[in-house]
Amino acid sequence: MRLISICPSNTELLAYLGLTEQLVGLDDFSDWPASVQHLPRLGPDLSIDIDALEALEPDLVLASLSVPGMEKNVNELVARGIPHLVLNPQSLNDISEDLLTIGHACGISEKAKMIVMEYKKFVDEMKTRAKTVSNCPELYWEWWPKPIFTPGQVNWLTEVSEISGGRNVFRDVELASVQTDWDDVMRRNPDYIFLAWVGVQQSKVNKKVVEKRPGYENLSDNQKKRIYIMEEELYCRPSPRLLEGAFKLANILHPDIYGDLDLPSWITDNK
Repeated sequence: MRLISICPSNTELLAYLGLTEQLVGLDDFSDWPASVQHLPRLGPDLSIDIDALEALEPDLVLASLSVPGMEKNVNELVARGIPHLVLNPQSLNDISEDLLTIGHACGISEKAKMIVMEYKKFVDEMKTRAKTVSNCPELYWEWWPKPIFTPGQVNWLTEVSEISGGRNVFRDVELASVQTDWDDVMRRNPDYIFLAWVGVQQSKVNKKVVEKRPGYENLSDNQKKRIYIMEEELYCRPSPRLLEGAFKLANILHPDIYGDLDLPSWITDNK
C-alpha cells in the first residue's frame, strides 16, 4: 500500500507496526524515525497541501483529531474521495486500539495483535509496580507557557503519571487540555514540574520562563530542584513512544521500584 501520514503520532504508529517502507509522504513535523526523513513533505500538519498529497496517489491517508484543527484536512480528504483513517486517541488504550485499526486496514492484523499484546503487557507491569508506591508525588505538566496549557483528566499524561507512580495535579479537570494560570498551579502545590512544550525541541525550552513567574521564590528548595525539561516527543504525542516516556518518568520518581524494569524489545528496536 501507498501510505501517507499527516501528523507525527501517526507516523510513529506506522513505525511500530513496521510499515514505514510503505510511506510515500509526510507532514512537515514528523521527525521520527530517521528512516523516513527523506520522504516528500506535504506541509504543516494543520495546513497540508492536499494537491501534493493527492498527486502521490495514496491508498490510505492517516489523519488524527488529537491535533486540534485537523478537521480542515479531513474535510478536504472527504471532498476529494481520498481513502483515509481518522484517529482520535486520548488514552493509552486508545493507542493500542489504533494500532489494531491500522494493522487491519493495512493487512497485518496478526502482527498488530502481537505488538498490542506486548504493549499492554508493559503497561500492566508498570501498573503493578505503581500499586507498590507508598508516596505518590503530585506532578505538574506544562504543555505551553503563555497562556499556560496543561493536560487534564481525559489525557494520556494523567495515565502516564499514574503508571509511573505519580499523580497529575490537574486530574480533577475533566478535559484533555486545560488553559489555566500560574496562580492555579501554585495553589495545587506540585512536587515536580515537568516542562514539555508542544512542538518545541527539548533544547529550546527555557526554564527561566518559570523562574521569572510571580511566586516562584515561594517554592521550596526541593520543588526548585525538581523542575525538569522533558522530551516533547515522548510526552505530547499519542503514540507508543509514550511508554518510553513513562519508563523515563518512573525512573525519575521511583528508581527503587522501576530501576530494574527493562523497555520491551519492540520499543528499543525502534529507537
